[in-house]
Amino acid sequence: MKKLLLTLVFLLTVVVLAACGGSDEEAGGDSGDNADAEESESSSGSEGKLAELQESGTVTVGFANEEPYGYQGDDGELKGAAVDIAKAVFEELGVENMDSQLQDYSQLIPGLNAGQYDVVTSGMAITPDRCENAIFAEPEMVYGEGLVVQAGNPLGIESYEDIANNPDVRVSVMSGATEVGYLETTGVSDDQVTTAPDIPATFSAVQSDRADVTTATEMTLKLAMETSDESQLEFVENFEQPDIEGVPSWGAPAFHPDNEDLRDAYNEALQGLKEDGTVEELLEANGFDPESNSVAAGEVTADSVCSGENY
Repeated sequence: MKKLLLTLVFLLTVVVLAACGGSDEEAGGDSGDNADAEESESSSGSEGKLAELQESGTVTVGFANEEPYGYQGDDGELKGAAVDIAKAVFEELGVENMDSQLQDYSQLIPGLNAGQYDVVTSGMAITPDRCENAIFAEPEMVYGEGLVVQAGNPLGIESYEDIANNPDVRVSVMSGATEVGYLETTGVSDDQVTTAPDIPATFSAVQSDRADVTTATEMTLKLAMETSDESQLEFVENFEQPDIEGVPSWGAPAFHPDNEDLRDAYNEALQGLKEDGTVEELLEANGFDPESNSVAAGEVTADSVCSGENY
């Protein structure tokens, strides 16, 4: 009987110790899993916007309907020099698809900051004011201004100063475009200027005699003229470029201020595409002069334009 009791006690002790050992091992396993989960969560949180886009394979792009920078073609697809450059850059970064969303020019940066887009690209001019609300990639292109008037140029408009000096001249400008500020700087009165959502609408204003002149970048107006009624409109060939800050303009994509990692990765890939000639090829394919409209790597930086040094 005594032997039986000793045997039972021994077996009970073994069972208890085994149970305790199992609990310790289990606790250790849970602790390791939690640590791994926390590390994974921390790692995921630090990866940033670029990793998020690479994982999804899609970047959401806001653009304004302004040919040849960014515009919607007849097939509904997003086209233009700025778009083609952005597509090439994002492919270098491992993001193959672009979800394009058409927007009024004046709503691009507000939409960017509201989280509607990952990037906006329409050859947008870098300006100190815009730099307060978005961060820009390095300039991809440089361009000047232009004018389109009623056929025959009945009011003899060849400069912004001509508009300012004649209070009867009516101007139609795309909403949110830098030209609104340029006109104001040269003395054009606010009551002379009306805005429209896109370039076709500004052309329509001149054609219907609701405006005498419209202004935009030279390339935009030249291309728009190719599909317009030249019996009603005329491109001002001898236009005098305004001698004001911001002309010429340096165009670049804009990113949310929180997405510096994405902007920096974009810049790195962009530099490679500038150096191997891809950017010049894409500009030329969209009607730009690769000699006068391209910006060599390091020639002008976004920071120098934002600070006013090259504005």
